[in-house]
Formats: sequence, C-alpha cells, structure tokens
Amino acid sequence: MTVAQMTALTGRVVHPGDPGYDAASAGWNGLHVRRPAAVVFAAETADVVNALAWARHRGLPVRARSGRHALEGWSAVDGGVVIDVSGLTSVTVDPESATATLGAGIDQLQAVTALGEAGFAAPTGTEGSVGLVGATLGGGFGLLSRPFGMACDHLLAAEIVLAPAAGGAEVVVVDERHHGDLLWALRGAGNGTFGVVTSMTMRIHPVTRTVRLVATWPGLGHFRSLFDAWQRHAPHGDDRLTSQLEVTAEEVTLTAVLVAGSEADPEGDMRALLDPMLRIGRPDVVVTDGDWGRTFAGFQIPLEEEPANWKFTSQFVVEPFPPRAIEMLAAALEEAPPGCNYFTNALGGAVATDEPTGGSAFAHRRALFYAEPGAGWGDRGGPPPEEERTAACLDWVRRLTEALAPYVDGAYVNVPNAGIQDWEAAYWGDNVARLRAVKAGYDPCRVFDAEHGITPGETEDRWLR
Repeated sequence: MTVAQMTALTGRVVHPGDPGYDAASAGWNGLHVRRPAAVVFAAETADVVNALAWARHRGLPVRARSGRHALEGWSAVDGGVVIDVSGLTSVTVDPESATATLGAGIDQLQAVTALGEAGFAAPTGTEGSVGLVGATLGGGFGLLSRPFGMACDHLLAAEIVLAPAAGGAEVVVVDERHHGDLLWALRGAGNGTFGVVTSMTMRIHPVTRTVRLVATWPGLGHFRSLFDAWQRHAPHGDDRLTSQLEVTAEEVTLTAVLVAGSEADPEGDMRALLDPMLRIGRPDVVVTDGDWGRTFAGFQIPLEEEPANWKFTSQFVVEPFPPRAIEMLAAALEEAPPGCNYFTNALGGAVATDEPTGGSAFAHRRALFYAEPGAGWGDRGGPPPEEERTAACLDWVRRLTEALAPYVDGAYVNVPNAGIQDWEAAYWGDNVARLRAVKAGYDPCRVFDAEHGITPGETEDRWLR
C-alpha cells in the first residue's frame, strides 16, 4: 500500500509549544536532548504510514522510537519527525505453532509477562523498559541466551513501513518467503535503518520453571580470580545456564539463570555448574525458583529510581582476557567514580550454534562474552548533575574502553560506540557489503539515514532475492 505524499498526520501529534512537548520528546537518557518538529504517537499502522509520507513530502528527517532507550539519543532528531510506536501493544500467542505476534510498542517486561502467562519464553535483554522490537532488531541477548540463542534469531516475520523510491510510504510483510533478504537484515541490523517495524512474529519456547542465583562478593579482593574463572567456564558450560557479571568499586555480583525441566534438584545443578566461581571467597548467595515471568519482573528497577544520565560502550570478546587485561580492568575498577561499572554477559551455547533458517546479520557468534564499560549518574527528575561528575564518568568509560580495545573484537549496535571510525565493520563484520545492498534496495532515497545506520551500496542481484 502506497500513500500519497500529501497525507495529513494522524494519531496523537505533539509539536513544539504544545502542552506535554518536553515529555513527548524526552528520551530515557537525559544526557542527550533533541527537539523534533513533531512527535507522532501512532495508534495503528496507518498512523505510521501517514507520518512517514508527511515527513517525506516536507523533506524532514525521520526517526522511529518505541522504548526510548537509544543510548546516544538517536531515536529522536532535531527538527525532524519522531514516529513513536509505543502505543502498538498487541500480543497474540499461538501455542500450537509456538509463535507470538507482538506490536512494536511492547517492552521487554510486557513481553516476558505475556509469554510467561501462556507458559512460554523468548530470549530478551534484562532491562524491562527497553522496547522488545528495538532490542530484537539489533540482536538481543540476556539471561536466556545460551539455551535459546539471540532474540533476532527468533524473528520469523515483521510488518514494516518502507519509503519507496516513488515517494509516500508502503507497508510490506516480511518473512522467509517474502523479502527474505530484508528479513535477514532485520535480524541484527534492523534498528531504524530500513523502515519502521510495526509488529513482529517470533518463535517462542515452552518454559515453566527457571532458577535464578545471585552471588555477591564485597569489594574487589576476589575479582581477579573470579573474573578469570567466570570467563573460562561461563561460555562453555551447560547450555541451560546463562550468567552475567556486574562489577563496581564496591562489589562483584554474579547473576545466573538456569532453565529447568524435570530435574529433581535444579538448584543443586546450578550450584554445581557455578562451583568454579562460588568456591572463591565467601559470597552471599540468594536463589529464587519459579516461573520466568515473575522472576524477571522481580529484579526490575522502577524507572524513577534509575539514574538520569548514562554512558555505555560495547565490546565483544572472542579470546579470554590475559592476566594483563584482567589486571588493567581491576585497576580501573578500583578507581572508578561512583556510578561506574563493568558488565558482562556470557554467550556461547545456542548463540554460537543456532543461526535461523535464512541466516541473520548478527556477526558475533564466535564471541565468548559481551562486555560494557558503563556509568549511570544524576537524579531522574532532579537538577542536572555537577559538570565535574559528568566529566569524570565520561572520562572513566572512555579510558577503560580504549585500554581494553586490544583485547576485544567488535561492538554491539544496540549499545553504539559513538565516535568510532569503522563502526559498520565493528557492528556487522563481513555482512556489511550485503547489508549495503539491502539498504540500497529497500531505502533507495536514504530516508532512514540515522546515525550509525547502514550506508547504501550498489544493489547486487546475488544479494537481493
């Protein structure tokens, strides 16, 4: 369906000067502020179509937005049109086919809850307020990744609004039989660079029981041995188990989730699998046993309690850190300003082995784990933090990122490394040439030229089918 360029805006539209504009234009990360010419809150796909056609007719830049978690503020744009799909929150679960169709406004907590109520789960990230579609289109991983793989690997179909060469806007449904090249690209490189996704269909898994273990070590006295044990065991152990580390100057926290079946003692299994880490020092250990939906909801932090400002960088690690890198990391953490941390997520398992039919653009299947040097500071809803504190946090993240650069291989588009030169290769590796061809074929006028998106190349028949 192509819509005329003169189409009027529909849905709830907020312009500068309107009541609620500041709230409508704000993102999750207060470090970045954008002033769009219009924010369109879509209630249905037709509103997305009309907004895209309206923006194209006026030559305005366009950004798609759902959960507002674009860390560098790139889901909004000064002087352009933000198409907000957060109102598209439908969920349909088909137990017979083990699939779910979800609107693009669903966040990860809503998705986990809805699937859990039906006895199913799919891999997502751990932050509940992040939009599920955005996380999935960039890759998507968390505490269910090793048993089930990447979220993008579960993408079976999508409804997407495109910007055809003739102008206006067009709705297409993408699956393995229709626009298979675009489906491949959406699996790991689809965040706002080809069109606006309004719904997606995912493969889901029956999950009725999970066990979550959280172990905490005060201080950094055991960090070196603990980190080395974790990096050598976590990516290679039982595929039912996924674990993460989060480290600050004050403590080290290990979080792990085991997808349980009919085991008589899943907690015992988990403790045995984590023994290389749990035997180090005397950590405080808390275990919960229950369905994944309630467990996931239980560790969410209310938005108002989160820091207002954030800075992360992303790194994939394909070889274990040598002692020199671990020592460098420990030294950085020992002098970390308040709010700074280092986060890791074990990969391997199904991430490495279970690429979907038709493939995906996600390029980091060899990685042992994912890592983020990061910082969160400032009071949400309060006054801006002192400039000295902001500078200290930004500087710490930058210096640690640069120090670890020789030991990492690639970055994650959902946590963009602003300022890097060869970002396409860092995000998508050998897939860049094919992605450029898909971009040229599906966004020929470069309407969706967001920061760190795919730049178009020559269309090649061998790529497009």
